[in-house]
Amino acid sequence: MRVSDCFSADYASAQVAFRAAANVAGAALESHHNPATGPDGIALGCDTARLGSPRAERLLILLSGTHGVEGFLGSGIQIGLLRSGLARELAEGVGLLFIHAINPGGFAWLRRVSEGNIDLNRNFIDHRRPPPANPGYEQLKHAICPTAWTVEARAAADAKLTAYGAAHGAAALQAAVTSGQYVDPRGVFYGGQQPCWSNRTLRQILAQHGAWLRHVAFIDLHSGLGPYGVGEIMNNHGADHGGYRRIADWFGGEATSGETGNSSSAPVSGDTTVAFDETLPRAALSGITLEYGTLPLKDMLDAIRADNWLHIHGRLDSAEGKVIKAQIREAFYPDREDWKTLVWERAADVTRRMAKGLAQS
Repeated sequence: MRVSDCFSADYASAQVAFRAAANVAGAALESHHNPATGPDGIALGCDTARLGSPRAERLLILLSGTHGVEGFLGSGIQIGLLRSGLARELAEGVGLLFIHAINPGGFAWLRRVSEGNIDLNRNFIDHRRPPPANPGYEQLKHAICPTAWTVEARAAADAKLTAYGAAHGAAALQAAVTSGQYVDPRGVFYGGQQPCWSNRTLRQILAQHGAWLRHVAFIDLHSGLGPYGVGEIMNNHGADHGGYRRIADWFGGEATSGETGNSSSAPVSGDTTVAFDETLPRAALSGITLEYGTLPLKDMLDAIRADNWLHIHGRLDSAEGKVIKAQIREAFYPDREDWKTLVWERAADVTRRMAKGLAQS
C-alpha cells in the first residue's frame, strides 16, 4: 500500500475512496444524507463502515471530519486502515466502526465549521441550559474576527490580541479564542444554539451500533495543533471518569490531558465525547483525540480567522478567496509525503494499541 494514495484531493474523492475501500474490506457500509449541499451543488453525507461480528461485545470507533477540513487527515487514516488490512487485526469479540466525514459540509467547503457556522466540537452542550461563558472572547471578538482583512486591519487586531496575551498569559489568549463561544453566530468556534445535523447524526449512529455494548473505545481524528506531523494522544476524559485511567494505562506518559495541563488544546465545552457519554450510558468508555500538528499556532488560527472573514464579508470566487481557501487547507492538511507518512505510522500504532487495550479491558 502506498500511503499517499490513501489521502484524497477533496471531499467527493474521499467519499468515493472510503466507500470503495470499505467494500473491498468486506465492511457493512451505510450512508447518512445531509440536506445541505457542497460546492457546485454536490450531495453531502456521512458514511459508516463496520467490520467484525455485529454481536461483538467490544467496539472500537474511529471518527473523522469533526472539524470538516480536518477530514483530509481522518479520511486518509481510515482508508489506510481499510486498505492495509490492519483493520482486520481484531481480537475475537472486538468490532471496528469507521464514521467517515461526520461534518461533510465543512469538509466539502474547506471549513472547520458545519452549515450554520457551527463548530461541531463545541455543539454537544445541553442547549436547554445557559451556555458556558467565555468573557475573553466577548472582550476580543472584534479583534478575533475583524470586519476587514487588510494588512492594516490585521495588524491592529493582532496588537489587541497580543496585548491581551501579555496581560493574561498565552494560555488565556488561546482559551479566549478557541475554547468555544455561544454569543456570536458569525464568529469563530461558535457552538450553536441547538444540536446541528452532525450532532444528531453522530448520536443516531452511536445508538444504532453501540447502545447495548459495555465496552467502547474511540479515536476522534484531528489536525492543527502541536508540532508538525506529531500525533498527540489527548485523553478525552476528566480524572473522575473511568476512561481517564484506562487511557493512562494503555498509553502511559504519551497521553496528555487538560487535567495535568500538558495538552496542546485549551479546555473546551461540548465536544464529541459528550455524545459518547450520553448515547452509550451502559458502556465503559475510553476515548482519545489523536491530534496532528501542522503549522505554528498563530498561523493556524489566522487561517481560521481569514476563512471566517471570507464567508461573512468576502467572496469565495475572488482571487483573495482562493488564497484564503488554500491557506486553510494547508493549515489542516499539509499535502506532503513526509507529513502523510508520519500521520500514517502514528495512526497505525495508536489504533493497534487502542484495540489491544480494548480487547483486554
